[in-house]
Amino acid sequence: MNFRDLLVDTVRTLWAHKLRTFLTMFGIAWGIVSITLMVGAGEGLRVGQEKVAGDFGKDIMIVFAGRTSMQAGGVRAGRRLWWTSTDHIFIKEQSPNCGYVLPELGNNAAIHSRHNSANLLITGSLPPFQEIRSIYIGEGRFYNWEDDAETRAVAVLGSEAKKQLFGTREALGETIYLGNFPYRVIGVMREKEQDSSYDGRDINKVFIPFSRILRDFPNTPPAPPTSIDRLLVTPHTFADHEACKRQVQRALASLYNFNPLDEEAASIWDTVENAKAFHKMTDGMKYFLGAVGITSLFLGGIGVMNVMLIAVRERTREIGVRKAVGATRAAIMSQFFVESMIVVFLSGGVGLSVGWGFCALVNLLPMPQYFAGLLPNWESSLVSFALLGTIAVLSALYPASRAASVDPIEALRYEPGA
Repeated sequence: MNFRDLLVDTVRTLWAHKLRTFLTMFGIAWGIVSITLMVGAGEGLRVGQEKVAGDFGKDIMIVFAGRTSMQAGGVRAGRRLWWTSTDHIFIKEQSPNCGYVLPELGNNAAIHSRHNSANLLITGSLPPFQEIRSIYIGEGRFYNWEDDAETRAVAVLGSEAKKQLFGTREALGETIYLGNFPYRVIGVMREKEQDSSYDGRDINKVFIPFSRILRDFPNTPPAPPTSIDRLLVTPHTFADHEACKRQVQRALASLYNFNPLDEEAASIWDTVENAKAFHKMTDGMKYFLGAVGITSLFLGGIGVMNVMLIAVRERTREIGVRKAVGATRAAIMSQFFVESMIVVFLSGGVGLSVGWGFCALVNLLPMPQYFAGLLPNWESSLVSFALLGTIAVLSALYPASRAASVDPIEALRYEPGA
């Protein structure tokens, strides 16, 4: 029997037992669909969280000044610390694993334009602040190093701040008053989602150069006039995170004479640690859901094996006749092996198509803030198909071997139902 005849005979046999074949294929297809949807859901949750976290800042550590809780160098504990406007220069020199060390200062002020007024937070830092805090510009530009060096009175409006001051009118080039100081609007932020904050949502702020905020809106007593609110630190790479963090702690401890292990003296809001913890959670969920899908696949494989064993029993007499007229062991094994492979791989292909198609349909809908949709990947699909191939071989070998081992004399005597 050539391969074409074998294939036609196999399809005819499967069609003769449509319900049994369908139920078997459904079990396999459901396993593939389960893996695709579960892995896609886990990936969608991870990507959605990364997007929202990225809108706050990119691998950022926010360092706040506090009070010392340990005695150091003969100096008592309980001292109130204040970071100053030039600390970032020394800390960057002492922290080779850090990409940026930026000062930040923010104070509220009454602000008005020709059209409206509001009380908003004014924030000042250095130009890389735009990059590390994900300040996306919709119109105009962010302030640059030249603006800061020349202490220019320029401002960038958050999207909501622009609406409060100008409504739907054009804001670029307009003059606004921050307190009593006139500033020219050079940029407007795009809308962005933000799941966390240390002083308010960015879309409600006005951003000005660091040199300008130090001059026009310094901190008031008891804070020193050159003090800042916090330091923003980013590592060069994700792998540099821990080294960068330790270097910043040691540099501040050296500068202000406190124990570098004193976490209350320099408290750090570490978004990198938060991201690592979330990655562990989503990875664990993805592996668990994938394991559930794989279990479904193996159960489907067991179903295939059972169905083929039943087929062997039902076709015992047919097998006997074929062996009696000269069919070889290899020919008998090939027939049952091909039947199993067709069932498994056809159902696997259907499962992948349904899984990916369903993901595409769901992704057409609006998604909640922390969820980017069902995002299956080809890696998980290839792994699923590799597992499916393994299951196909395992589920086909035993029934095919049983069929090939049938004694033709006994098979010809076999009476179905006896």
